[in-house]
Amino acid sequence: MPVNRVPVRNFVDGLFVDGPSSFDKVSPVDGVVVADVHLADSVLVDRAVQAARRALNGPWGATGVPERVALLRRVADGIEERFDDFVEAEVRDTGKPASLARQLDVGRAVVNFRQFADTVSSEGLDSFLTELPDGRRALNYAVRKPLGVLAVVVPWNLPLLLLTWKVAPALACGNAVVVKPSEETPSTATLLAEVMAAAGVPAGVYNVVHGYGASSAGEYLTTHPDIDGVTFTGESSTGSAIMRAVAPRVRPVSFELGGKNAAVVFADADLDATIQGLGRSVFTNTGQVCLCTERVYVERPVFEAVADGLTAFARGLVLGDPYEASTTTGPLISQAHRAKVSSYLDLAVEAGAEVLAGGGIPDLGADLNRGAWIEPTLWTGLDNTARVVREEVFGPVAALVPFESEDEAVRLANDSPYGLASAVWTTNLQRGHRVAQQMRVGMSWVNTWYLRDLRSPFGGVGLSGIGREGGRHSMAFYTEPTNVSVQL
Repeated sequence: MPVNRVPVRNFVDGLFVDGPSSFDKVSPVDGVVVADVHLADSVLVDRAVQAARRALNGPWGATGVPERVALLRRVADGIEERFDDFVEAEVRDTGKPASLARQLDVGRAVVNFRQFADTVSSEGLDSFLTELPDGRRALNYAVRKPLGVLAVVVPWNLPLLLLTWKVAPALACGNAVVVKPSEETPSTATLLAEVMAAAGVPAGVYNVVHGYGASSAGEYLTTHPDIDGVTFTGESSTGSAIMRAVAPRVRPVSFELGGKNAAVVFADADLDATIQGLGRSVFTNTGQVCLCTERVYVERPVFEAVADGLTAFARGLVLGDPYEASTTTGPLISQAHRAKVSSYLDLAVEAGAEVLAGGGIPDLGADLNRGAWIEPTLWTGLDNTARVVREEVFGPVAALVPFESEDEAVRLANDSPYGLASAVWTTNLQRGHRVAQQMRVGMSWVNTWYLRDLRSPFGGVGLSGIGREGGRHSMAFYTEPTNVSVQL
């Protein structure tokens, strides 16, 4: 692990800026301080918002689609050129295996900019030739305009991936942004500022302010009167707070929030493929992905086989140094988050769970024991009334619950206030289509998990969010259409 203590500064109006104070960023791997992060106070947040407004009202506001597309492609190239720097920053903040950061986080960041460059250059709006009963004729067509100055608030679990998932379409559509990364993962948003500047992004178009949520940069930003919209990924409770903050000014929001995702395994499923798929969906990124599975409903005839196979998968995971090739699983993001997840391990036992794997804090040796490690954990013996089956844990945990019929499986899977994603495992594709369409979620997979087409709608229902991102669905949030009607 890198141990150099690096400064992480705010980026406002094209310049790196110190804050009035700073805080220590601690590695979740071994508890070592790895960065000094400069806090943005309300004055600095206001400077960032005003810089974004000036950029929007200046030449950036007149920049055409071809120029913006070329700029996004230069940013993608810049991330590729500094690929290893982004991997190091991501690992330093999150502790995730470097192999995962390379494959998932940094790789997707490059793709996000190129994908939205393609989307904005090809996406059009409706036009109509109108003929009225009185004989008048008109051409009606719509044009897209940028939404304006956007607050982009991103979480700590996939910080670069989710940052670029929002910033790329925002800039593609001509907006200016003020980014507030999580205090736990400030580095890649700051590194991206260097790439933005080198690519020629005008001053004020991309700004970064660091800090916490309430009574800090997050609140200062989302309550700022000159913000035109907020896009946020994170906890449902934080989404509710942001909605309250923007309600008096009636600002649009795009939220991808929490999940308590279900997998449904039927007796005719390919069990080897299913167990491998479940292993990924439960334990990827130490369970710290909004799309991860925390509820596994298994048809009774194959319940024991699935439980045994998934238990073997969990016990085969390797926790350790993120740069070791054998490491499959990193720590949780922080000691505070480990305390939360650990409390759910206790709750499960109190509720009568049988622990199939994990259930505690591992002993990894003197250095790593200072980190935020926890064992990959599986339970049986619980039902949908247990708190650990109803509430989002956001860790490497899952409850396995048997079912008897297709109707029961659908009912159990939909018995949740969340509705982000689901996965259905069956070799009967008629059943797969049928059940997947009945899931009360925004995304439903059949015989796979996390297989994404970035043009498809991404988002959830219920406590899992508002709106959709991806391809033209992102364009709907990041632009305001204006209809033009010309009498002929």
